[in-house]
Order: sequence, then structure tokens, then C-alpha cells
Amino acid sequence: QVQLLESGGALVQPGGSLRLSCAASGFTLDSYTIGWFRQAPGKEREGVSCMSCCDDSTYYADSVKGRFTISRDNRKNTVHLQMNSLTPDDTAVYYCRAFDGSVYWGQGTQVTVSS
Repeated sequence: QVQLLESGGALVQPGGSLRLSCAASGFTLDSYTIGWFRQAPGKEREGVSCMSCCDDSTYYADSVKGRFTISRDNRKNTVHLQMNSLTPDDTAVYYCRAFDGSVYWGQGTQVTVSS
């Protein structure tokens, strides 16, 4: 069964850090372009970061550039999103996505940034 499972979401204070993980099962992530998206209440889902399947080039939305880092661990078939200097505007459900023509989404993990 093909599945992506996110974890690592939590309640964190402004300025704090979190590391999200997305574990794949049923397929191998290293041949997929992977991405992290987020959706805040009342807003559309937006792209946060992605990493190319082919050369591991990365993209970051302007709002997270310099604070978030995407990475993949092929041995564990997992992708990560390291999030630093979090602000309340980062509060959202975070989703990972894998794409190679087929598209797979995880179920999401909640990140709440609040004092």
C-alpha cells in the first residue's frame, strides 16, 4: 500500500523550532520530487518547499526562505522539513507530497505557533 505519513507537528512558542518528517511506504522516495505544503485555517494550501528527484535542487517560498530546510534520507525513505524561527504565521497543517507523474499526499500534521 502506497502511503506517506507525516509526523513532528506540535505546539511551539514563537522563535522555536520543529522538525517534520514524512515517511514513505509502498514506494521509494529517491526517484520522486518531494514537497511540503501547508494550509492555514481559511486559506488555500500553499507550497512551502520542494526538492527535485533528479538533482536535489531545492525551492523555498519567500515566506520561509532562510528559516526552513528540506532534506531527504534515502536510507530511511523519509523526507524532513527543519523549521526554525517559527512565527504565528507558520501555524497550519503541513502536508508532504511525492510526485513522479503520480501524486501521493500524506494526511498532514498540525503545527501551531503560539505563546
